[in-house]
Amino acid sequence: MKVTLCASCELGRAGFADRLREALDGVAEVGTVDCMSGCTRPSTVAFREAGKTAYLFGDVVADDLPDLVVFARLYAAAEDGNLADARAIGGLRMKAIARIPA
Repeated sequence: MKVTLCASCELGRAGFADRLREALDGVAEVGTVDCMSGCTRPSTVAFREAGKTAYLFGDVVADDLPDLVVFARLYAAAEDGNLADARAIGGLRMKAIARIPA
């Protein structure tokens, strides 16, 4: 699984990718990209894996780290990337910008 954080957004500039990388050690590869064009809902984070639905979340803040970790584990376990019940990811479920079919 690849997790990408927008480096132009506040969290990206603050080095949040390192915290996310540490929290997702062994679960996902974490990287950054200069801009994810989610400027109306910064900070943005994307999750994708071949053959699975991809997700883009916006309005992400540092306090969302536990929910991002839960999402990553559920996403990794989901055969097609779709979650049967999004309640487990707490407030992150209200921050979804896009769900892109595989």
